Amino acid sequence: MTTTAAQPGTWTGTWLEAAREIGLEPGGPVNIGWHCSDRICRMGLGAKRALLWEDAEGRSRTLTFDDLRLLTNTFAAFVRGLGVGPGERVCLFLDRVPELYIGFLGILKTGAVAQPLFSAFGEDSLHVRLQDAETAAIVTQRKHLGKVRRIREKLPHLRRIVVVDGAGAPGPGEVHLDLFGAAPVQEFAVHPTTADSPSVLHYTSGTTGQPKGAQHVHGSLPAQYLTSKRVLDLRPEDVYWCNADPGWVTGTSYGIIGPWVNGATQAVLDSGFNTDRWYDFVAKHRITVWYSAPTAIRLLMREGGEAARRRDLSCLRHLCSVGEPLNAEAVVWSERIFGRPFLDTYWQTETGCIVITNLPGMKVKPGSMGKAFPGIEATVLDMNSLRPLDRPGAVGLIALRPGWPSLIRTYRNKPDAYASKFRNGWYLTGDRSSIDEDGYFWFVGRDDDVINTGGHLVGPFEIESALLEHPAVAESAAVSKPDPVNMEVVKVFVTLKPGYEPSDDLELEIMNRIRRKLSPLAMPQEIQFVDSLPKTRSGKIMRRVLRAKEWNEPVGDLSSLMND
Repeated sequence: MTTTAAQPGTWTGTWLEAAREIGLEPGGPVNIGWHCSDRICRMGLGAKRALLWEDAEGRSRTLTFDDLRLLTNTFAAFVRGLGVGPGERVCLFLDRVPELYIGFLGILKTGAVAQPLFSAFGEDSLHVRLQDAETAAIVTQRKHLGKVRRIREKLPHLRRIVVVDGAGAPGPGEVHLDLFGAAPVQEFAVHPTTADSPSVLHYTSGTTGQPKGAQHVHGSLPAQYLTSKRVLDLRPEDVYWCNADPGWVTGTSYGIIGPWVNGATQAVLDSGFNTDRWYDFVAKHRITVWYSAPTAIRLLMREGGEAARRRDLSCLRHLCSVGEPLNAEAVVWSERIFGRPFLDTYWQTETGCIVITNLPGMKVKPGSMGKAFPGIEATVLDMNSLRPLDRPGAVGLIALRPGWPSLIRTYRNKPDAYASKFRNGWYLTGDRSSIDEDGYFWFVGRDDDVINTGGHLVGPFEIESALLEHPAVAESAAVSKPDPVNMEVVKVFVTLKPGYEPSDDLELEIMNRIRRKLSPLAMPQEIQFVDSLPKTRSGKIMRRVLRAKEWNEPVGDLSSLMND
């Protein structure tokens, strides 16, 4: 039996309670842009700081919620004046500048769909996504304008190009917007969107095919509100920092929507990874809640703990991680360095919100994803029958019962791909896990990452976690390679910490460490030392790229590769 998502636009149980906390009723209007700005002002919080922004050059800007209300109105009025209508796509092709965050909410106020894309995308990556979305307008900066101009003729639906830091004569169809110099718009007629109205279009990377446009809706708001409140533990006095770029779903669900619908102050650093700069940013703004990624945490670990000890980071009270499973070693390290652990959270672009997590106050089992968030029904399914497994420790496919508010409604232009995600009344995540006797989920790997060696399934995560415990290993990736006897065997790629050099002795030492830690089946047959690992712009290691090269197969879509 195949099923699609539960009736969209309906909130029940936990989600209905959350909806009512923020003034929503089933069937009534809901607009993310309005609820994250105007609503907060109506609560008497207009003078509260909403955004603390800095860039790599040290420039800064602070905005209150009333500033946010006026600026999003001004942006919305500008977009509507361009003739962009409800439901049309408006791309945000910007660095993490204030206009990105303001523009996101402003677009949603008009009823148009926000389409945030990483500003580091090249022309081909940009073209594929704008073409598939039939994007009506794109908002960008002078530094990225050349990319847009070079593909303009191939995009018949693209009517307008908006440059937010414009200078010089605009080209055909181009217009400049000086948002902070424009006359503020006090009142704007927000489009009466409903729970089913499309809101955000996020593109996910395909394994073999083209990227898929995951269509989110305004009705996702109760899920993002409640998970931010319960998982990120956002409180009125908090200063919150999410490392994610809004080109990635974490950067919208929890880098814009979640904190601002909770009326939280959030800090944004428009700068790449730098240990000293990051710690200085935390100390300067007295960050209390930090949402980061395992890749970033491993980079901090590689640098050691001395940089953290040189600063007063006592402001940090709650740490969470997203994007990949969090190795047990990273949990232990953060507790030693920051006095508290990073708590793993699990979700996807398609789920729109955190679905499995370690909640504040819950016992942490280092290396575990935690338990299903209240309001989410999660299980693991037998790979063949697609029925729930009832044996603790048995590995199966992670599956979720449809019906939570932030589940995407479709993949744009790919309804069959969307329908294939649902079986036997469950949404299939494509990830494998086990569940222990206490209900904790333990990640094994992506369904296509799991290694079948001699008929036994080996998850890359446990191998990589064991490798990370060696003092020389900074990061690692475990993949399969062909073998005439066992069908597949394990190969690992390893980057080393500063001060260590590849050698036969080091390889043997690492092998012996793994041999003591893991079963013989999980033993790598080969270690290859590399300078870096291929990663997405959200920081996930792209094991499929490494695997494809071992198997001499096509690598698939590389548009999200960090260093393409």
